Amino acid sequence: MRCFMFPGQGSQFVGMGKEVYENYPEARKIFKKANDVLGFDLTKIIFEGPEEELTKTSNAQPALLTVSYAIYSLLGERPDCAAGHSLGEWTAFVVAKTLSFEDGLYLVRKRGEFMNQATPPGFGSMLAIIGGNMKEIESAVSEIKGVEIANYNSPAQVVLSGKTESLREIESAINAKRKIYLRVSAPFHSSFMKEVGDKLWKEMEPRQFSNPEFPIYVNAWAKPVNEGKEARNALRAQICSPVLWTQSVQKMVENGVTNFIEIGPKKVLTGLVKRITPAVALNNIDGKGKIEI
Repeated sequence: MRCFMFPGQGSQFVGMGKEVYENYPEARKIFKKANDVLGFDLTKIIFEGPEEELTKTSNAQPALLTVSYAIYSLLGERPDCAAGHSLGEWTAFVVAKTLSFEDGLYLVRKRGEFMNQATPPGFGSMLAIIGGNMKEIESAVSEIKGVEIANYNSPAQVVLSGKTESLREIESAINAKRKIYLRVSAPFHSSFMKEVGDKLWKEMEPRQFSNPEFPIYVNAWAKPVNEGKEARNALRAQICSPVLWTQSVQKMVENGVTNFIEIGPKKVLTGLVKRITPAVALNNIDGKGKIEI
Protein backbone atom coordinates (compact mmCIF):
# COMPACT_ATOMS: atom_id res chain seq x y z
CA MET A 1 0.00 0.00 0.00
CA ARG A 2 1.18 3.49 -0.71
CA CYS A 3 0.42 6.85 0.87
CA PHE A 4 0.74 10.25 -0.81
CA MET A 5 1.89 12.95 1.64
CA PHE A 6 1.51 16.71 1.25
CA PRO A 7 3.71 19.27 3.05
CA GLY A 8 2.57 22.12 5.24
CA GLN A 9 3.63 25.66 5.94
CA GLY A 10 7.39 26.02 6.17
CA SER A 11 8.11 24.05 3.00
CA GLN A 12 7.45 27.06 0.76
CA PHE A 13 10.26 28.87 -1.05
CA VAL A 14 10.43 31.48 -3.79
CA GLY A 15 10.49 29.73 -7.17
CA MET A 16 8.84 26.49 -6.09
CA GLY A 17 6.86 24.82 -8.86
CA LYS A 18 8.32 27.03 -11.60
CA GLU A 19 9.68 24.10 -13.60
CA VAL A 20 6.27 22.43 -13.55
CA TYR A 21 4.62 25.68 -14.63
CA GLU A 22 7.01 26.17 -17.53
CA ASN A 23 6.91 22.58 -18.80
CA TYR A 24 3.27 21.52 -18.40
CA PRO A 25 0.22 23.39 -19.83
CA GLU A 26 -2.03 21.52 -17.36
CA ALA A 27 -0.07 23.00 -14.47
CA ARG A 28 -0.28 26.51 -15.92
CA LYS A 29 -4.07 26.18 -15.95
CA ILE A 30 -4.06 25.37 -12.23
CA PHE A 31 -1.85 28.37 -11.40
CA LYS A 32 -4.12 30.63 -13.48
CA LYS A 33 -7.19 29.25 -11.75
CA ALA A 34 -5.60 30.05 -8.39
CA ASN A 35 -5.02 33.64 -9.49
CA ASP A 36 -8.63 33.92 -10.67
CA VAL A 37 -10.14 32.45 -7.49
CA LEU A 38 -8.07 34.64 -5.16
CA GLY A 39 -8.30 37.80 -7.23
CA PHE A 40 -4.58 38.57 -7.21
CA ASP A 41 -1.40 37.25 -8.85
CA LEU A 42 -0.45 34.42 -6.52
CA THR A 43 1.78 32.95 -9.23
CA LYS A 44 3.97 36.07 -9.26
CA ILE A 45 4.39 35.88 -5.47
CA ILE A 46 5.33 32.17 -5.72
CA PHE A 47 7.91 32.68 -8.46
CA GLU A 48 9.25 36.15 -7.67
CA GLY A 49 8.56 36.73 -3.98
CA PRO A 50 9.80 38.60 -2.15
CA GLU A 51 10.25 35.90 0.46
CA GLU A 52 8.59 38.02 3.15
CA GLU A 53 5.45 38.21 1.02
CA LEU A 54 5.36 34.47 0.25
CA THR A 55 6.01 33.60 3.91
CA LYS A 56 2.88 35.44 5.08
CA THR A 57 0.49 32.77 6.32
CA SER A 58 -2.33 34.02 4.10
CA ASN A 59 -0.10 33.62 1.00
CA ALA A 60 2.00 30.59 1.96
CA GLN A 61 -1.03 28.36 2.52
CA PRO A 62 -2.76 28.82 -0.88
CA ALA A 63 0.69 28.82 -2.55
CA LEU A 64 1.59 25.40 -1.14
CA LEU A 65 -1.83 24.00 -1.99
CA THR A 66 -1.49 25.25 -5.58
CA VAL A 67 2.01 23.90 -6.15
CA SER A 68 1.37 20.51 -4.54
CA TYR A 69 -1.95 20.09 -6.35
CA ALA A 70 -0.38 21.02 -9.69
CA ILE A 71 2.33 18.38 -9.24
CA TYR A 72 -0.22 15.75 -8.18
CA SER A 73 -2.44 16.50 -11.18
CA LEU A 74 0.38 15.49 -13.52
CA LEU A 75 0.94 12.06 -11.99
CA GLY A 76 -2.19 10.41 -13.31
CA GLU A 77 -2.13 7.99 -10.37
CA ARG A 78 -3.99 7.71 -7.10
CA PRO A 79 -2.78 6.39 -3.75
CA ASP A 80 -4.30 3.86 -1.39
CA CYS A 81 -4.49 6.60 1.22
CA ALA A 82 -3.14 10.10 1.82
CA ALA A 83 -2.15 12.49 4.59
CA GLY A 84 -0.91 16.02 4.95
CA HIS A 85 0.94 17.92 7.63
CA SER A 86 -1.23 20.77 8.93
CA LEU A 87 -2.00 22.87 5.81
CA GLY A 88 -1.05 19.80 3.74
CA GLU A 89 -4.13 18.01 5.05
CA TRP A 90 -6.23 20.42 2.99
CA THR A 91 -4.26 19.42 -0.10
CA ALA A 92 -4.91 15.76 0.71
CA PHE A 93 -8.67 16.36 0.84
CA VAL A 94 -8.58 18.35 -2.40
CA VAL A 95 -6.77 15.57 -4.29
CA ALA A 96 -9.24 13.07 -2.80
CA LYS A 97 -12.05 15.25 -4.23
CA THR A 98 -13.63 15.88 -0.85
CA LEU A 99 -13.79 19.52 -1.85
CA SER A 100 -12.98 21.31 -5.08
CA PHE A 101 -9.65 23.01 -5.71
CA GLU A 102 -11.48 26.34 -5.86
CA ASP A 103 -13.18 25.82 -2.47
CA GLY A 104 -9.99 24.49 -0.93
CA LEU A 105 -8.03 27.48 -2.17
CA TYR A 106 -10.60 29.97 -0.89
CA LEU A 107 -10.78 28.28 2.50
CA VAL A 108 -7.03 28.02 3.10
CA ARG A 109 -6.68 31.71 2.17
CA LYS A 110 -9.31 32.46 4.83
CA ARG A 111 -7.59 30.06 7.22
CA GLY A 112 -4.35 31.99 6.83
CA GLU A 113 -6.05 35.36 7.27
CA PHE A 114 -7.85 34.20 10.41
CA MET A 115 -4.61 32.78 11.84
CA ASN A 116 -2.84 36.11 11.26
CA GLN A 117 -5.62 37.93 13.09
CA ALA A 118 -5.99 35.45 15.98
CA THR A 119 -3.59 37.02 18.48
CA PRO A 120 -1.89 40.41 18.87
CA PRO A 121 1.64 40.81 17.41
CA GLY A 122 4.23 39.34 19.73
CA PHE A 123 1.65 37.48 21.84
CA GLY A 124 2.82 33.99 20.96
CA SER A 125 5.03 31.79 18.84
CA MET A 126 6.17 28.19 18.33
CA LEU A 127 9.31 26.43 19.53
CA ALA A 128 10.72 23.23 18.00
CA ILE A 129 12.43 20.87 20.46
CA ILE A 130 14.82 18.44 18.79
CA GLY A 131 16.47 15.58 20.65
CA GLY A 132 14.69 16.16 23.94
CA ASN A 133 13.20 13.67 26.38
CA MET A 134 9.48 13.33 25.70
CA LYS A 135 8.53 12.70 29.33
CA GLU A 136 10.51 15.72 30.45
CA ILE A 137 8.87 17.88 27.78
CA GLU A 138 5.35 16.73 28.64
CA SER A 139 6.05 17.27 32.34
CA ALA A 140 7.29 20.82 31.72
CA VAL A 141 4.26 21.58 29.54
CA SER A 142 1.92 20.42 32.31
CA GLU A 143 3.65 22.69 34.83
CA ILE A 144 4.05 25.90 32.80
CA LYS A 145 0.83 27.68 31.89
CA GLY A 146 0.40 29.07 28.42
CA VAL A 147 2.28 26.33 26.53
CA GLU A 148 0.91 23.32 24.65
CA ILE A 149 2.39 20.62 22.41
CA ALA A 150 1.44 21.59 18.86
CA ASN A 151 3.23 18.99 16.72
CA TYR A 152 4.39 15.43 17.33
CA ASN A 153 6.63 15.43 14.25
CA SER A 154 8.82 12.43 15.08
CA PRO A 155 10.02 10.60 18.20
CA ALA A 156 12.91 13.09 18.34
CA GLN A 157 11.03 16.28 17.44
CA VAL A 158 8.06 18.06 18.93
CA VAL A 159 6.90 21.64 18.52
CA LEU A 160 5.50 23.70 21.36
CA SER A 161 3.00 26.50 20.91
CA GLY A 162 2.02 29.24 23.32
CA LYS A 163 2.61 32.63 24.83
CA THR A 164 6.01 34.12 24.12
CA GLU A 165 6.99 34.52 27.78
CA SER A 166 5.86 30.97 28.58
CA LEU A 167 7.92 29.55 25.72
CA ARG A 168 11.01 31.35 27.00
CA GLU A 169 10.38 29.85 30.43
CA ILE A 170 10.02 26.32 29.13
CA GLU A 171 13.00 26.75 26.79
CA SER A 172 15.29 27.18 29.80
CA ALA A 173 13.66 24.29 31.65
CA ILE A 174 14.16 21.63 28.95
CA ASN A 175 17.36 19.87 27.95
CA ALA A 176 17.59 19.14 24.22
CA LYS A 177 20.05 19.01 21.35
CA ARG A 178 18.41 21.96 19.62
CA LYS A 179 15.65 24.47 20.35
CA ILE A 180 14.49 26.53 17.40
CA TYR A 181 11.85 29.26 17.27
CA LEU A 182 9.75 28.93 14.13
CA ARG A 183 9.12 31.85 11.81
CA VAL A 184 5.40 32.10 12.53
CA SER A 185 3.21 34.95 13.67
CA ALA A 186 1.10 33.16 16.28
CA PRO A 187 0.79 30.01 18.47
CA PHE A 188 -0.76 27.68 15.88
CA HIS A 189 -2.34 24.30 16.69
CA SER A 190 -3.22 25.34 20.22
CA SER A 191 -6.29 26.42 22.19
CA PHE A 192 -5.35 30.02 21.37
CA MET A 193 -6.67 29.32 17.87
CA LYS A 194 -10.25 28.53 18.96
CA GLU A 195 -11.61 31.71 17.37
CA VAL A 196 -9.95 30.70 14.10
CA GLY A 197 -11.72 27.35 14.19
CA ASP A 198 -15.08 29.04 14.81
CA LYS A 199 -14.62 31.52 11.96
CA LEU A 200 -13.39 28.85 9.57
CA TRP A 201 -16.35 26.63 10.40
CA LYS A 202 -18.74 29.37 9.25
CA GLU A 203 -16.87 29.50 5.94
CA MET A 204 -16.81 25.70 5.57
CA GLU A 205 -20.40 24.98 6.58
CA PRO A 206 -22.16 26.06 3.36
CA ARG A 207 -19.64 24.32 1.07
CA GLN A 208 -19.89 20.80 -0.30
CA PHE A 209 -17.70 18.19 1.40
CA SER A 210 -17.93 14.88 -0.45
CA ASN A 211 -16.69 11.51 0.75
CA PRO A 212 -12.96 11.23 -0.10
CA GLU A 213 -12.06 8.84 -2.92
CA PHE A 214 -9.51 7.20 -0.60
CA PRO A 215 -8.91 7.38 3.17
CA ILE A 216 -7.20 10.47 4.58
CA TYR A 217 -5.31 10.04 7.85
CA VAL A 218 -6.04 13.23 9.76
CA ASN A 219 -3.78 15.23 12.06
CA ALA A 220 -6.19 15.69 14.93
CA TRP A 221 -7.14 12.03 15.41
CA ALA A 222 -4.35 9.98 13.76
CA LYS A 223 -6.94 7.80 12.05
CA PRO A 224 -8.43 7.52 8.55
CA VAL A 225 -11.44 9.59 7.52
CA ASN A 226 -13.80 8.25 4.86
CA GLU A 227 -16.76 10.64 4.98
CA GLY A 228 -17.23 14.26 4.00
CA LYS A 229 -18.82 15.15 7.33
CA GLU A 230 -15.82 13.69 9.18
CA ALA A 231 -13.47 15.63 6.88
CA ARG A 232 -15.13 18.93 7.73
CA ASN A 233 -14.93 18.19 11.45
CA ALA A 234 -11.30 17.07 11.20
CA LEU A 235 -10.22 20.23 9.39
CA ARG A 236 -11.86 22.31 12.08
CA ALA A 237 -10.39 20.22 14.89
CA GLN A 238 -6.81 20.48 13.59
CA ILE A 239 -6.83 24.25 14.09
CA CYS A 240 -6.77 23.89 17.90
CA SER A 241 -5.37 20.35 18.19
CA PRO A 242 -1.80 19.07 18.03
CA VAL A 243 -0.61 17.62 14.73
CA LEU A 244 -0.31 13.90 15.50
CA TRP A 245 2.07 13.19 12.64
CA THR A 246 4.11 10.50 14.41
CA GLN A 247 0.96 8.70 15.51
CA SER A 248 -0.59 9.00 12.03
CA VAL A 249 2.44 7.47 10.31
CA GLN A 250 2.55 4.65 12.86
CA LYS A 251 -1.15 3.94 12.31
CA MET A 252 -0.68 3.85 8.52
CA VAL A 253 2.20 1.37 8.84
CA GLU A 254 0.08 -0.71 11.21
CA ASN A 255 -2.66 -0.72 8.55
CA GLY A 256 -0.33 -1.93 5.81
CA VAL A 257 1.28 1.14 4.22
CA THR A 258 4.79 0.32 2.99
CA ASN A 259 5.45 3.18 0.55
CA PHE A 260 5.33 6.90 1.43
CA ILE A 261 5.52 9.44 -1.42
CA GLU A 262 5.81 13.15 -0.61
CA ILE A 263 4.31 15.42 -3.26
CA GLY A 264 5.31 19.07 -3.04
CA PRO A 265 8.30 21.30 -2.35
CA LYS A 266 11.24 20.16 -0.20
CA LYS A 267 11.52 16.84 1.64
CA VAL A 268 10.41 17.67 5.16
CA LEU A 269 7.86 14.88 5.53
CA THR A 270 10.16 12.33 3.89
CA GLY A 271 12.73 13.09 6.57
CA LEU A 272 10.20 12.82 9.38
CA VAL A 273 8.83 9.47 8.18
CA LYS A 274 12.38 8.12 7.94
CA ARG A 275 12.86 8.95 11.63
CA ILE A 276 9.50 7.47 12.62
CA THR A 277 9.65 4.21 10.69
CA PRO A 278 12.83 3.58 8.66
CA ALA A 279 11.68 0.21 7.28
CA VAL A 280 9.48 1.69 4.50
CA ALA A 281 10.03 2.88 0.93
CA LEU A 282 10.30 6.66 0.58
CA ASN A 283 10.09 8.96 -2.42
CA ASN A 284 9.69 12.68 -3.06
CA ILE A 285 8.20 14.40 -6.12
CA ASP A 286 8.97 18.10 -5.89
CA GLY A 287 8.26 19.16 -9.47
CA LYS A 288 11.83 19.10 -10.67
CA GLY A 289 12.64 16.81 -13.57
CA LYS A 290 10.21 14.21 -14.90
CA ILE A 291 6.96 13.88 -12.97
CA GLU A 292 6.62 10.19 -12.25
CA ILE A 293 6.66 7.68 -9.42
